[in-house]
Amino acid sequence: MRKVTILAATMLLAFTGSAIAADKCPIDARQSKAVGESTGRKVQKSFEAYQNGNIDEAISVLLEASPKGEFDIAYVSRMLGNFYAEKGQMDKSIKYLKTAVDADVLGGVDHAATLRLYADLLLQEKKYETAISYYRKWMAFTCKTDAVVYRRIAIAYTELKRWDDALKTVDEGIKISDKPDKGLYQLKFQSLFNMKKYKEAVGVLEVMVPIFPDDKRLWVQLAQLYLLIEDYDHSLDTYEIAYQAGYLESSDNIVRLAQLLASKGSAHRAAVILSQHIKSGLVPKDEKHMTMLAGFYHQAKDLDDAATAYGQAADLAKSGGGKLYLKQGRILSLNQKYSAAVSVLEKSLNAGIDNPGEAQFELALAYLNLKNYKAAYKYAQLASKDSKTAKTAKSYMSYIKDKAKLHNVSI
Repeated sequence: MRKVTILAATMLLAFTGSAIAADKCPIDARQSKAVGESTGRKVQKSFEAYQNGNIDEAISVLLEASPKGEFDIAYVSRMLGNFYAEKGQMDKSIKYLKTAVDADVLGGVDHAATLRLYADLLLQEKKYETAISYYRKWMAFTCKTDAVVYRRIAIAYTELKRWDDALKTVDEGIKISDKPDKGLYQLKFQSLFNMKKYKEAVGVLEVMVPIFPDDKRLWVQLAQLYLLIEDYDHSLDTYEIAYQAGYLESSDNIVRLAQLLASKGSAHRAAVILSQHIKSGLVPKDEKHMTMLAGFYHQAKDLDDAATAYGQAADLAKSGGGKLYLKQGRILSLNQKYSAAVSVLEKSLNAGIDNPGEAQFELALAYLNLKNYKAAYKYAQLASKDSKTAKTAKSYMSYIKDKAKLHNVSI
């Protein structure tokens, strides 16, 4: 009975030992070796030169070595690959590291480190397919999952425009990360955006913003993407938060915020914000932005400010500003500032507009309100010769005549 028990135990240990060996990670199963005596002397001399800061001598010593056997060749190649990488000579580094990793004979830690460095250099040198392959080999050899490695594999996939593969890799990396990896989330966003899955991309940014609240770009990206999917309320809310935090640092973003505010019924606030940043110099004071500012004031019924802004836009216009002076004149008339309107409308005519009758008719109305019937009739006559204003101007001519007659004015 005892013999049976001992035999059974021995068999159990044998089977158990086999199972452990089979499950053992390659890096742990790989034993370290020592290089041959001749090679060892060269390696020692090279390492001493390197420690003394003479990397060129370290390389020269190794190049003079004549390693014998697969292991010695791989060991020397690994050292040369590392040295050339440090010197920035990537082609040579990749050449020697490839020899070392493909030999697949170095000790566990050395082979793992060489695989990782080789993959990193391949990625750096835009050899994306090969880099992915060796990152996968590193994971298989070390039995490790590493967020940084997943991120680098995902970078390679995005460079190859293999968005689905990039997404899968990124999700694997996020899953095993101890703490949020901004790079992984950015790659996920990039992949979804390039796949035109904008709503899903918004979802990624919505996760990122609370995790990385101090990243100004994320707030702006999220606001812009809300615009892209036509979610204007959320876009405005996000722009507002970013603005209050001081994250809107470009002219374009200030303008977008102002436009959204105006579109949502806050034209006065839009004008205040745009005006403030035109004065600060962040938003250029040019025809385009002054016209926009005038439009916001006009929408908010701030007629004095609207007229002033249109006038400044006209002064800045490269094409003479006739249309802008016309707008300014109309607002001045609307605000019952008829004398000022007359002066501006004459500027409009002098600057030149496509349909002079428009300014002439506005002059007729301004003079009519000033009770200058003779001038009013004159400009109504001129406006009647422009096809765009002819019908309205002719109807006013008789009205002006009647008003002049009533006040004993000869036209």
